[in-house]
Amino acid sequence: MLSRDVQRYVTLRRTLGHKFGDQARSLELFANYARAHGDQFVRVERVLEWAKAQTPSALQRYTLVGRVRRFAIAMHAENPQYEIPPKDCMGRANRVRKPPHIYTVGEIESMMRAARQMPAERVVAPLTITTLLGLLASTGLRISEALALQCSDLSDDGLLIRKSKNNKTRLIPLHDTTRAALETYLKERARRPVYTQAVFVSSCGQALPYHSARGSFLRVLARARLRPMSARTGPRMHDLRHTFAVRSLAQCQNNRKAVGQHIVALSTYLGHPTLSETYWYLEATPMIMSGIAKAGESMHRGGDA
Repeated sequence: MLSRDVQRYVTLRRTLGHKFGDQARSLELFANYARAHGDQFVRVERVLEWAKAQTPSALQRYTLVGRVRRFAIAMHAENPQYEIPPKDCMGRANRVRKPPHIYTVGEIESMMRAARQMPAERVVAPLTITTLLGLLASTGLRISEALALQCSDLSDDGLLIRKSKNNKTRLIPLHDTTRAALETYLKERARRPVYTQAVFVSSCGQALPYHSARGSFLRVLARARLRPMSARTGPRMHDLRHTFAVRSLAQCQNNRKAVGQHIVALSTYLGHPTLSETYWYLEATPMIMSGIAKAGESMHRGGDA
């Protein structure tokens, strides 16, 4: 009964356009655990017991209970025997997001220079890693989106991003310099033996895998003296996306109306499912946060906001 309902729920969520990968695995694990203890429906006590057994992390337990809770709410509408865990039964666990590294213009230039100087005998050719990093910096794409690009995705209207995170497809415009760099890379790519339609390829002509791209990125950072190869933390590829968003918002400076309009467009451009994900970038934009603080102080004193 429980496993069947989990499968129905997972199928429904995916039909609605959600990838529902980690959530489905969590629900399947819970269903197996509950059935092993003789349960046919969600029991609050069992949910808490299961979550505590899965991980010592308060944040991860909070996430696991939340996934089962949403499933239980859906099933309770059909069958009241499903118990719904209270919203904060595991306490509150706020996700602490790692502060992004906002690359300076000089750092990006150093990275691009280091990428062009990479040894040609590597799995990833210098032109490939240079073009990839330049695309990430100039468009704010996720690395997974860039590596999934197909040659047919580049059109006169822009770059088509097909069903990436949250199963969304979007078309993003390209700056003339970005388009020129991509076209130069594709011309060079066409001169080599390639066995895939993926835009970014390894030296053996296959689609460039993430681990190769990441390894090359770390070597680029080391050459640019931005992060030693031995370091476990430091600037990441994803920080190029953060940098794009922050620099974009910073252009609005203290104009709150412009920020409000721009953030809606930016949310769509970045492929965020909700505006709340985009608002997070305000925290990493000191200039804008300073303007918000000043406006708040003005309102508190009775001035114009």
